Amino acid sequence: MDFGSLTVLAVIVVLALVIAISSIRIINEYERGVVFRLGRLIPLKRAGLNFIIPFGIDRLVKMDLRTITLEVPPQEIITNDNVTAKVNAVIYFQVIDAQKAVTQVLNYINATSQIAQTTLRAALGQATLDELLANRDKINQNLQKIIDEQTEPWGIKVAVVEIKDVELPSTMQRAMAKQAEAEREKRAKIINAEGEFQASQTLANAAQIISSQPGALQLRFLQTLVEIGYEKNTTIVFPIPIDLIRPILDIMPKAHGEASPSSSALPPQGSKSG
Repeated sequence: MDFGSLTVLAVIVVLALVIAISSIRIINEYERGVVFRLGRLIPLKRAGLNFIIPFGIDRLVKMDLRTITLEVPPQEIITNDNVTAKVNAVIYFQVIDAQKAVTQVLNYINATSQIAQTTLRAALGQATLDELLANRDKINQNLQKIIDEQTEPWGIKVAVVEIKDVELPSTMQRAMAKQAEAEREKRAKIINAEGEFQASQTLANAAQIISSQPGALQLRFLQTLVEIGYEKNTTIVFPIPIDLIRPILDIMPKAHGEASPSSSALPPQGSKSG
């Protein structure tokens, strides 16, 4: 074989290697390959080693199917009760149809972000401030449903939408702090009133029981004396129930009647004779 034949053979081998290397594409497990052959869409390329026709005949676009975290920048909203606030959120979504994500929208990440921003302003504008602060789970579900319906034609599935922060004006924060303080004072007064009511009801029941049992009243009186005696007082003033000394008061008039002395008669005076 002469030198010219060897040169041609070497050129053919080099071209074959270049074509082979140019046609090899490796796709990861979490990716799908969208292929356009002369501008026409052909079936997807799966994970692993794939071959395409090089030199511009086939164009391969790799699409990542993993969940994408997208942070929505703070949006200034006006709630249904005319309160201005700034709200930001985070969205979790993924590509479920790689061909639609390439052919139906130019940049699916940017498009999803814009849809999320406009939906956030529109949906939260229909809610009041109390609903925004108290019913956040319900609002998150509503946002997820609305955004997912709009991104579904693009082959995008929105899994979760979470409102992160709600920034309120300083005047509104002070008003809410006063409202919370007033609510706490209200609960404290209600609890105090309920406690006094229960205590008075218990005392009334105890008084009714003691009044129906005279012996219980005397025992309670003696117990009170014992409790007073524990203290180091030099003088103790306490009331005495009339029932304790009534027998003595009943005996005293009888004793005075028996011990009263009889009046003594004076001797008659003699008369002078004339």
